[in-house]
Amino acid sequence: MTVKEHSPAPPFSLPDQNGDLHSIDVHKGKWIVLYFYPKDDTPGCTIEACGFRDNFAAFTKKNAVILGVSGDTEAKHTKFIEKFSLPFSLLADTEKKTAEDYGVWKEKSMYGKKYMGIERTTFLIDPNGNIAKIYEKVKPQGHESEILSDIESMS
Repeated sequence: MTVKEHSPAPPFSLPDQNGDLHSIDVHKGKWIVLYFYPKDDTPGCTIEACGFRDNFAAFTKKNAVILGVSGDTEAKHTKFIEKFSLPFSLLADTEKKTAEDYGVWKEKSMYGKKYMGIERTTFLIDPNGNIAKIYEKVKPQGHESEILSDIESMS
């Protein structure tokens, strides 16, 4: 499946750190910032999560919910949330099905070794459940400001 802007967002149902299920339907009527990241408590992922944390009130004012997605377990998400006081849910895509559905489960390379992993990508889903914008190969620093600006211009 190829995910495109202005098309319906692929459905998902994933548990958060508390075991509560999240889906597009659960958050219908709100902007959904669905951000995929490689791994809890790693440098880039921490910068990105803390950027969302530090601007959480601004997202809330814009009727937006932030959902982070990685292949980590609910227990790892809980530790990451507690360590950095993250006020939003992190979803456990341990089967990588949602990452595959959104096209972010890709072959990566580090130090000449190839492996499969999540490519840092964010999907801004509008209140009607459509993909408003796709942010590929995200640079973690300041990413949240770009999304806030885009929500403002699309609202």
